[in-house]
Amino acid sequence: MTAEAQPLKISTSPHIKAREDVRDIMFNVTLALMPIALFSVWLFGLSALLLLVTATAACVLTEHLFCVVAGKPTTIKDWSVVITGLILGLTLPPGTPLWMAALGGVFGVAVAKTLFGGIGYNCFNPALVGRAFLQIAFPVAITTWMPPSLPGRFTNVIPSTLTFPFAKMDVDAVYAYIHRAYSMAGIDGMSGATPLSAWKFGEPPQFESSARLFSGMISGSTGETAAWLIILCGLYLIWRGMMNWRIPAGMLLSAFLLSGAFWLSDRVAYPNPVFMLFSGGLVFGALFMASDMVASPMTSTGVWLYGAFIGAVTIVIRILGALPEGVMFAILLGNAVSPLINEVTQARVYGVTKRRKA
Repeated sequence: MTAEAQPLKISTSPHIKAREDVRDIMFNVTLALMPIALFSVWLFGLSALLLLVTATAACVLTEHLFCVVAGKPTTIKDWSVVITGLILGLTLPPGTPLWMAALGGVFGVAVAKTLFGGIGYNCFNPALVGRAFLQIAFPVAITTWMPPSLPGRFTNVIPSTLTFPFAKMDVDAVYAYIHRAYSMAGIDGMSGATPLSAWKFGEPPQFESSARLFSGMISGSTGETAAWLIILCGLYLIWRGMMNWRIPAGMLLSAFLLSGAFWLSDRVAYPNPVFMLFSGGLVFGALFMASDMVASPMTSTGVWLYGAFIGAVTIVIRILGALPEGVMFAILLGNAVSPLINEVTQARVYGVTKRRKA
């Protein structure tokens, strides 16, 4: 066919497309989350398994029902809502009542995703919105932690797991369950407090060893403890080109430098920067939540600023705020300023100059 006979096609960008579509990317993110989910089940037992299944099922059903009501084809086959459910479950304490996990999934998908128009239109990470809602509405349940590798975790569930909807959670029953499990195994009981909580509210400050923090054998949210595994799973997505490595790099580097500055100013009152990196949900948040393609900036400079902003805010909340953890709120704040970062870091179009205001 001659050049004159070829039809002229006019379309919007992108003009060069990768072979992977949204479904492929979301499926690979789901695969990357599976080892973390399996490790959490091994660490916390049946309660963690039920929590992950409940949160994921609630998210999937909510999105499907909204599609049915709107009279459009279901979007659950693109795997994005499965990721939302898994991340929500992995950011909750393993003893979270199942009805709360379901409520958080419904709220996150309905409010932060569906009402904004679905995948590609949400301003905030839906899983974090659901988690933030639960923390504000049920602070006791969201701050009740379990020790890792509890004896009998594969044959019994944590009492709070099966709490009736809107019934008061019996925290004393949870602590009695922990004490009984250790007594039957002939082991001295250990505290269920997270390393960050022990540091924030302990007297004197208690700092876990770096090796123990990195191993994941600590109390914490269901999927945030094993930094080594989270890093490996994140590296898989970076290798596949499905995650912008600059976001977690900027976030972790910023957190390391700022916490290091505090530590150098007072090495007794403040933990070292390695403790700050591997305690809490900083690594998991950097690799699997802050890197959300929709809610993060698109420019190369913007993603560095975005990551650095989230890392710095996390450390400020941890050290100067009332909460021991700050990753969730820092990422949501980062989502909020992402459009502004995009705006100020856009490259100037060649040949175009900014018009000065009169």
